Amino acid sequence: MTVSEMQSIFWSGLAWPLVKLLLAMAVSLLMALFIESLNWTHGMARLAAPLIRLGHMSEAAGASFSVSFFSGLAANTMLSEAYDQGKIDKRELILANLFNSLPTYFLHLPTLFSITAPLIKGAAFTYVGLTLAAAFLRTAIILLMSRFMLPARVETTSFDVQRKGKIDWRGAMNKAKKRFTRKMKRIILYTVPIYSVIYFLNRWGIFDSLQDLVTSKMTWFDPRLISIVVFHVAAESTAGMAAAGALLNTGSLGAREVILALLVGNVLASPMRTIRHQFPYYAGIFRPRLATELLVASQVFRVGAVIVLGVLYYWFTA
Repeated sequence: MTVSEMQSIFWSGLAWPLVKLLLAMAVSLLMALFIESLNWTHGMARLAAPLIRLGHMSEAAGASFSVSFFSGLAANTMLSEAYDQGKIDKRELILANLFNSLPTYFLHLPTLFSITAPLIKGAAFTYVGLTLAAAFLRTAIILLMSRFMLPARVETTSFDVQRKGKIDWRGAMNKAKKRFTRKMKRIILYTVPIYSVIYFLNRWGIFDSLQDLVTSKMTWFDPRLISIVVFHVAAESTAGMAAAGALLNTGSLGAREVILALLVGNVLASPMRTIRHQFPYYAGIFRPRLATELLVASQVFRVGAVIVLGVLYYWFTA
Protein backbone atom coordinates (compact mmCIF):
# COMPACT_ATOMS: atom_id res chain seq x y z
CA MET A 1 0.00 0.00 0.00
CA THR A 2 1.42 3.35 -1.05
CA VAL A 3 1.70 6.39 1.23
CA SER A 4 -1.00 8.23 -0.73
CA GLU A 5 -3.39 5.28 -0.35
CA MET A 6 -2.72 5.16 3.40
CA GLN A 7 -3.36 8.89 3.66
CA SER A 8 -6.60 8.52 1.70
CA ILE A 9 -7.79 5.70 3.98
CA PHE A 10 -6.80 7.68 7.07
CA TRP A 11 -8.68 10.77 5.88
CA SER A 12 -11.84 9.05 4.61
CA GLY A 13 -12.00 6.41 7.36
CA LEU A 14 -10.90 8.29 10.47
CA ALA A 15 -10.13 11.99 10.12
CA TRP A 16 -13.13 13.20 8.10
CA PRO A 17 -15.78 11.20 10.04
CA LEU A 18 -14.20 12.44 13.28
CA VAL A 19 -14.27 16.04 12.05
CA LYS A 20 -17.96 15.68 11.11
CA LEU A 21 -18.77 14.19 14.51
CA LEU A 22 -16.98 16.99 16.36
CA LEU A 23 -18.73 19.61 14.22
CA ALA A 24 -22.12 18.05 14.98
CA MET A 25 -21.26 17.95 18.69
CA ALA A 26 -20.10 21.56 18.58
CA VAL A 27 -23.34 22.74 16.95
CA SER A 28 -25.44 20.74 19.42
CA LEU A 29 -23.45 22.03 22.37
CA LEU A 30 -23.72 25.66 21.27
CA MET A 31 -27.45 25.26 20.65
CA ALA A 32 -28.02 23.69 24.08
CA LEU A 33 -25.99 26.40 25.86
CA PHE A 34 -27.75 29.15 23.92
CA ILE A 35 -31.20 27.77 24.81
CA GLU A 36 -30.24 27.66 28.46
CA SER A 37 -28.72 31.14 28.38
CA LEU A 38 -32.01 32.50 27.02
CA ASN A 39 -33.94 30.70 29.80
CA TRP A 40 -36.00 28.79 27.23
CA THR A 41 -35.75 25.50 29.11
CA HIS A 42 -38.82 26.44 31.15
CA GLY A 43 -40.99 26.83 28.06
CA MET A 44 -39.63 23.67 26.44
CA ALA A 45 -40.27 21.70 29.63
CA ARG A 46 -43.94 22.66 29.40
CA LEU A 47 -44.26 20.49 26.26
CA ALA A 48 -43.53 17.38 28.32
CA ALA A 49 -45.15 18.65 31.54
CA PRO A 50 -47.67 15.80 32.10
CA LEU A 51 -45.05 13.07 31.72
CA ILE A 52 -42.47 15.00 33.74
CA ARG A 53 -44.96 15.48 36.57
CA LEU A 54 -45.77 11.77 36.51
CA GLY A 55 -42.10 10.85 36.74
CA HIS A 56 -41.19 13.46 39.37
CA MET A 57 -38.50 14.76 37.02
CA SER A 58 -37.06 18.25 36.89
CA GLU A 59 -37.55 21.04 34.38
CA ALA A 60 -34.12 20.26 32.90
CA ALA A 61 -35.20 16.69 32.14
CA GLY A 62 -38.42 17.95 30.56
CA ALA A 63 -36.57 20.37 28.29
CA SER A 64 -34.13 17.63 27.28
CA PHE A 65 -37.03 15.29 26.47
CA SER A 66 -38.61 17.92 24.19
CA VAL A 67 -35.30 18.61 22.40
CA SER A 68 -34.79 14.83 21.87
CA PHE A 69 -37.48 14.89 19.16
CA PHE A 70 -35.11 17.03 17.08
CA SER A 71 -31.56 16.23 18.26
CA GLY A 72 -30.34 13.49 20.57
CA LEU A 73 -26.93 15.17 20.76
CA ALA A 74 -28.40 18.45 21.94
CA ALA A 75 -30.65 16.68 24.45
CA ASN A 76 -27.71 14.79 25.97
CA THR A 77 -25.69 18.00 26.09
CA MET A 78 -28.48 19.69 28.04
CA LEU A 79 -28.55 16.81 30.52
CA SER A 80 -24.78 16.95 30.90
CA GLU A 81 -24.88 20.69 31.58
CA ALA A 82 -27.70 20.27 34.12
CA TYR A 83 -25.74 17.51 35.88
CA ASP A 84 -22.50 19.53 35.93
CA GLN A 85 -24.35 22.50 37.44
CA GLY A 86 -26.01 20.36 40.12
CA LYS A 87 -29.53 20.88 38.80
CA ILE A 88 -30.05 17.11 38.60
CA ASP A 89 -28.30 14.28 40.44
CA LYS A 90 -26.82 11.14 38.91
CA ARG A 91 -29.97 9.10 39.49
CA GLU A 92 -32.14 11.56 37.59
CA LEU A 93 -29.50 11.91 34.88
CA ILE A 94 -29.63 8.18 34.17
CA LEU A 95 -33.44 8.06 34.27
CA ALA A 96 -33.79 11.16 32.07
CA ASN A 97 -31.32 9.76 29.54
CA LEU A 98 -33.30 6.51 29.42
CA PHE A 99 -36.54 8.48 29.17
CA ASN A 100 -35.22 10.25 26.06
CA SER A 101 -35.05 6.95 24.18
CA LEU A 102 -38.69 7.28 23.04
CA PRO A 103 -38.33 10.59 21.16
CA THR A 104 -34.97 9.38 19.84
CA TYR A 105 -36.77 6.32 18.43
CA PHE A 106 -39.36 8.54 16.75
CA LEU A 107 -36.52 10.61 15.29
CA HIS A 108 -35.28 7.52 13.42
CA LEU A 109 -38.68 5.90 12.78
CA PRO A 110 -39.24 7.35 9.26
CA THR A 111 -35.82 6.12 8.12
CA LEU A 112 -36.38 2.69 9.66
CA PHE A 113 -39.76 2.24 7.99
CA SER A 114 -38.61 3.59 4.61
CA ILE A 115 -35.83 0.96 4.56
CA THR A 116 -37.88 -1.89 5.98
CA ALA A 117 -41.11 -1.59 3.94
CA PRO A 118 -39.64 -2.05 0.43
CA LEU A 119 -37.55 -5.04 1.54
CA ILE A 120 -39.91 -7.13 3.67
CA LYS A 121 -43.18 -5.49 2.59
CA GLY A 122 -46.17 -6.32 4.84
CA ALA A 123 -43.93 -7.86 7.52
CA ALA A 124 -42.44 -4.38 8.01
CA PHE A 125 -45.59 -3.22 9.81
CA THR A 126 -45.28 -6.04 12.34
CA TYR A 127 -41.51 -5.67 12.84
CA VAL A 128 -41.58 -1.88 13.19
CA GLY A 129 -44.71 -2.17 15.35
CA LEU A 130 -42.93 -4.56 17.72
CA THR A 131 -39.89 -2.29 18.05
CA LEU A 132 -42.22 0.67 18.61
CA ALA A 133 -44.11 -1.28 21.29
CA ALA A 134 -40.76 -2.10 22.91
CA ALA A 135 -39.92 1.63 22.99
CA PHE A 136 -43.25 2.42 24.68
CA LEU A 137 -42.79 -0.47 27.13
CA ARG A 138 -39.37 0.67 28.33
CA THR A 139 -40.60 4.27 28.55
CA ALA A 140 -43.52 3.19 30.75
CA ILE A 141 -41.18 1.20 33.01
CA ILE A 142 -38.74 4.12 33.24
CA LEU A 143 -41.58 6.50 34.17
CA LEU A 144 -42.73 4.17 36.95
CA MET A 145 -39.18 3.78 38.24
CA SER A 146 -38.67 7.53 38.12
CA ARG A 147 -41.89 8.18 40.04
CA PHE A 148 -40.83 5.86 42.85
CA MET A 149 -37.10 6.66 42.84
CA LEU A 150 -37.24 10.45 42.60
CA PRO A 151 -38.82 12.68 45.24
CA ALA A 152 -41.82 14.79 44.30
CA ARG A 153 -40.82 18.39 43.79
CA VAL A 154 -42.62 21.69 43.43
CA GLU A 155 -41.38 22.40 39.94
CA THR A 156 -42.64 19.05 38.63
CA THR A 157 -46.12 19.49 40.03
CA SER A 158 -46.45 23.06 38.81
CA PHE A 159 -44.86 24.52 35.73
CA ASP A 160 -46.08 28.02 36.56
CA VAL A 161 -42.76 28.97 38.12
CA GLN A 162 -41.71 32.48 37.22
CA ARG A 163 -39.03 32.74 34.59
CA LYS A 164 -35.64 34.12 35.43
CA GLY A 165 -34.74 37.63 34.43
CA LYS A 166 -34.77 38.26 30.71
CA ILE A 167 -31.49 38.26 28.86
CA ASP A 168 -30.79 39.77 25.46
CA TRP A 169 -29.66 37.70 22.48
CA ARG A 170 -26.15 39.14 22.42
CA GLY A 171 -25.71 38.55 26.15
CA ALA A 172 -27.00 34.99 25.79
CA MET A 173 -24.60 34.30 22.93
CA ASN A 174 -21.62 35.70 24.86
CA LYS A 175 -22.53 33.61 27.88
CA ALA A 176 -22.92 30.51 25.71
CA LYS A 177 -19.57 31.10 23.99
CA LYS A 178 -17.66 31.28 27.28
CA ARG A 179 -19.09 27.97 28.46
CA PHE A 180 -18.80 26.46 24.97
CA THR A 181 -15.02 26.88 24.85
CA ARG A 182 -14.51 25.14 28.19
CA LYS A 183 -16.94 22.31 27.43
CA MET A 184 -15.71 21.73 23.87
CA LYS A 185 -12.12 21.31 25.04
CA ARG A 186 -13.26 18.48 27.31
CA ILE A 187 -15.30 16.90 24.51
CA ILE A 188 -12.30 16.90 22.16
CA LEU A 189 -10.01 15.59 24.92
CA TYR A 190 -12.15 12.47 25.36
CA THR A 191 -13.82 11.97 21.97
CA VAL A 192 -10.77 12.08 19.69
CA PRO A 193 -8.67 9.33 21.38
CA ILE A 194 -11.68 7.08 22.09
CA TYR A 195 -13.03 7.40 18.54
CA SER A 196 -9.54 6.68 17.17
CA VAL A 197 -9.11 3.57 19.31
CA ILE A 198 -12.49 2.21 18.26
CA TYR A 199 -11.70 2.97 14.61
CA PHE A 200 -8.47 0.95 14.73
CA LEU A 201 -10.09 -1.89 16.67
CA ASN A 202 -12.73 -2.05 13.96
CA ARG A 203 -10.13 -1.86 11.18
CA TRP A 204 -8.09 -4.65 12.78
CA GLY A 205 -11.19 -6.86 12.78
CA ILE A 206 -11.69 -7.09 16.54
CA PHE A 207 -15.41 -6.34 16.33
CA ASP A 208 -15.84 -8.70 13.36
CA SER A 209 -14.19 -11.49 15.37
CA LEU A 210 -16.55 -10.89 18.29
CA GLN A 211 -19.55 -10.89 15.96
CA ASP A 212 -18.37 -14.11 14.28
CA LEU A 213 -17.99 -15.69 17.73
CA VAL A 214 -21.54 -14.73 18.65
CA THR A 215 -23.11 -16.01 15.44
CA SER A 216 -20.99 -19.20 15.38
CA LYS A 217 -22.58 -20.28 18.66
CA MET A 218 -26.07 -20.24 17.17
CA THR A 219 -26.00 -23.86 16.04
CA TRP A 220 -29.57 -24.32 17.30
CA PHE A 221 -30.87 -21.78 14.80
CA ASP A 222 -32.30 -22.60 11.38
CA PRO A 223 -29.42 -22.03 8.87
CA ARG A 224 -31.70 -19.86 6.72
CA LEU A 225 -32.48 -17.67 9.71
CA ILE A 226 -28.79 -17.47 10.63
CA SER A 227 -28.08 -15.70 7.34
CA ILE A 228 -30.48 -12.91 8.32
CA VAL A 229 -28.98 -12.63 11.80
CA VAL A 230 -25.39 -12.70 10.51
CA PHE A 231 -26.03 -9.93 7.98
CA HIS A 232 -27.91 -7.93 10.61
CA VAL A 233 -25.04 -8.26 13.10
CA ALA A 234 -21.98 -8.26 10.86
CA ALA A 235 -23.09 -5.46 8.55
CA GLU A 236 -25.72 -2.79 9.03
CA SER A 237 -29.39 -3.50 9.62
CA THR A 238 -30.14 -2.82 5.93
CA ALA A 239 -28.12 -5.91 4.97
CA GLY A 240 -30.18 -8.05 7.35
CA MET A 241 -33.37 -6.57 5.89
CA ALA A 242 -32.15 -7.35 2.36
CA ALA A 243 -31.42 -10.97 3.29
CA ALA A 244 -34.80 -11.24 4.98
CA GLY A 245 -36.54 -9.78 1.91
CA ALA A 246 -34.81 -12.24 -0.42
CA LEU A 247 -35.81 -15.27 1.67
CA LEU A 248 -39.33 -13.94 2.13
CA ASN A 249 -39.89 -13.19 -1.55
CA THR A 250 -38.65 -16.63 -2.66
CA GLY A 251 -40.95 -18.35 -0.19
CA SER A 252 -38.05 -19.92 1.72
CA LEU A 253 -39.28 -18.37 4.96
CA GLY A 254 -42.57 -17.03 6.25
CA ALA A 255 -43.17 -13.58 7.68
CA ARG A 256 -43.17 -14.89 11.27
CA GLU A 257 -39.74 -16.50 10.94
CA VAL A 258 -38.28 -13.44 9.23
CA ILE A 259 -39.60 -11.10 11.94
CA LEU A 260 -38.22 -13.29 14.73
CA ALA A 261 -34.82 -13.49 13.01
CA LEU A 262 -34.71 -9.71 12.63
CA LEU A 263 -35.55 -9.28 16.32
CA VAL A 264 -32.73 -11.67 17.27
CA GLY A 265 -30.35 -9.76 14.99
CA ASN A 266 -31.54 -6.51 16.55
CA VAL A 267 -30.74 -7.79 20.05
CA LEU A 268 -27.32 -9.21 19.14
CA ALA A 269 -26.21 -6.22 17.05
CA SER A 270 -27.33 -3.46 19.40
CA PRO A 271 -24.52 -3.62 22.02
CA MET A 272 -21.75 -3.75 19.39
CA ARG A 273 -23.18 -0.83 17.43
CA THR A 274 -23.52 1.15 20.63
CA ILE A 275 -19.79 0.75 21.32
CA ARG A 276 -18.90 1.67 17.75
CA HIS A 277 -21.20 4.62 17.16
CA GLN A 278 -22.38 6.03 20.49
CA PHE A 279 -19.60 5.53 23.02
CA PRO A 280 -17.11 8.01 21.48
CA TYR A 281 -19.48 10.99 21.62
CA TYR A 282 -21.11 9.91 24.88
CA ALA A 283 -17.65 9.81 26.47
CA GLY A 284 -17.02 13.34 25.24
CA ILE A 285 -20.29 14.69 26.61
CA PHE A 286 -20.49 12.79 29.91
CA ARG A 287 -16.90 11.50 30.43
CA PRO A 288 -15.99 7.83 29.92
CA ARG A 289 -17.08 6.28 33.23
CA LEU A 290 -20.47 7.97 33.34
CA ALA A 291 -20.94 7.39 29.60
CA THR A 292 -20.37 3.66 30.16
CA GLU A 293 -22.98 3.57 32.93
CA LEU A 294 -25.51 5.42 30.78
CA LEU A 295 -24.99 3.19 27.75
CA VAL A 296 -25.09 -0.03 29.79
CA ALA A 297 -28.37 1.05 31.38
CA SER A 298 -29.73 2.02 27.97
CA GLN A 299 -28.81 -1.33 26.43
CA VAL A 300 -30.28 -3.31 29.33
CA PHE A 301 -33.64 -1.57 28.90
CA ARG A 302 -33.58 -1.56 25.11
CA VAL A 303 -32.54 -5.18 24.63
CA GLY A 304 -34.76 -6.33 27.50
CA ALA A 305 -37.85 -4.67 26.00
CA VAL A 306 -37.18 -6.14 22.54
CA ILE A 307 -36.72 -9.62 24.05
CA VAL A 308 -40.00 -9.32 25.98
CA LEU A 309 -41.93 -8.26 22.86
CA GLY A 310 -40.17 -10.95 20.79
CA VAL A 311 -41.12 -13.68 23.27
CA LEU A 312 -44.72 -12.46 23.35
CA TYR A 313 -44.86 -12.40 19.55
CA TYR A 314 -43.37 -15.91 19.37
CA TRP A 315 -45.84 -17.18 21.98
CA PHE A 316 -48.99 -15.67 20.48
CA THR A 317 -48.14 -16.60 16.88
CA ALA A 318 -47.05 -20.18 17.63
